[in-house]
Amino acid sequence: MEPSDTGPNEPSLPHVVIIGGGFGGLSAARSLEGEPVRVTVVDRSNHHLFQPLLYQVAMTGLSPADIAYPIRSVLRRQPNATTLLAEVTGVDLDRKIVQLFDGTTLSYDFVIIAAGARTNYFGHEDDWGRYTLSLKNIEDALEIRHRILLAFETAERHADPEVRRRLLTFVIIGGGPTGVEIAGAIRDLAGAVLARDFRNIDPSLARVILIEMQDRILPSGFDPELSEKARLQLQELAVEVRLNTRVDDIDAEGVHVGNELLAAGTVLWTAGVTARGLTQRIATGRDRAGRITVEQDCSIPGHPEAFAIGDNALLVPEGEAQPLPGLASVAIQQGRHTAHGILRRLRREPREPFRYVDKGIMATIGRSRAVVQMRRLKLSGVLAWLIWLFVHIVLLIGFRNRIVVLLNWFWAYVTFRSGARLITGWRSWDWTDTTKASRERSPARQPGDGKGAPNAHPS
Repeated sequence: MEPSDTGPNEPSLPHVVIIGGGFGGLSAARSLEGEPVRVTVVDRSNHHLFQPLLYQVAMTGLSPADIAYPIRSVLRRQPNATTLLAEVTGVDLDRKIVQLFDGTTLSYDFVIIAAGARTNYFGHEDDWGRYTLSLKNIEDALEIRHRILLAFETAERHADPEVRRRLLTFVIIGGGPTGVEIAGAIRDLAGAVLARDFRNIDPSLARVILIEMQDRILPSGFDPELSEKARLQLQELAVEVRLNTRVDDIDAEGVHVGNELLAAGTVLWTAGVTARGLTQRIATGRDRAGRITVEQDCSIPGHPEAFAIGDNALLVPEGEAQPLPGLASVAIQQGRHTAHGILRRLRREPREPFRYVDKGIMATIGRSRAVVQMRRLKLSGVLAWLIWLFVHIVLLIGFRNRIVVLLNWFWAYVTFRSGARLITGWRSWDWTDTTKASRERSPARQPGDGKGAPNAHPS
């Protein structure tokens, strides 16, 4: 199976197959615009997802269309690019073939693997994954929104205070940026947005617990001083932050830590990610998280025409002790670098190592609270929050999305209201019943993997 385009995409040109239409994949594709190559972007989703704002869809602040953009629209004005809606099941590096779900194949001259990541339960997928919600794609975000809003609705119609207490207890496991942002957003939702909407319960009394196994939140990349400021800002929002706390078990009752049971109606898992299952089916070296070990130019050892980037790549820069983090900025820069590397190879020029330019990291902590770290600049509070707003508006794809998100944020800030509080596809389970059948996730949806697809949400 080969793209049938003619003209600028004529078959005689070198063929570059990009697996994944996320940050890295689209960066590579757009960097090849106007170059003498054919580009095929393969993704099982038809849209690029701006994942840094995915938690806002889960927390009713935005609608899915506000942070997603059709891949075909992104590449519409790039004549040498073709988009295929398909699931990649394997890559044969020796035969230079990409295998698709329907048994067909794509031959390539160059391939870029940017299939993204999925939730990592560290060996507990079959037990803990059944009782927790993760956040990796739009389906996950809508499920979280559904469950959180339904928790308040169910508590409204039950008179038993113990039942209400459990329903309005939300436990987030993992104190990285996603966990911190979700914890702050739930407190904002309960304390401001929903506070006057109910008659039998007080949503502001909802209990939010953030569990982190290390001795501080935001442990990866953030300065310890900023981590502490983030903890204090969460404390101001009445979020219970439990550090140095190990989760022993998760079941239908809640979360077990030591001898204590945290009875909770909703448990969210943000404690780790691993590369998509696709990387496990490629004959090359990788680490325990499934990331492919790559050369300094992001190429796969022994296969200079094949590259892995973003969450699929394990790259330790020369002179460094730690691999590059799984950040959108890393994926974007690697996508651009691999595209230029392909062009250098076509010109028979020597390969160049990838050099990451650190543009900073940030996390928002509810309304008017955030932490920002940009090289030596370290900020927290309102100013950091304004910087966070500006950066995310600029990075969104699509003028309409930027305007809509900006207006939504302005409206929510002024009115303390949120417009995406819809419960759809309601199922009449009774959350007071703690049996496994009523509390576990639907078996049709694997945790964090978009209905079980091996590369559902690329990076």
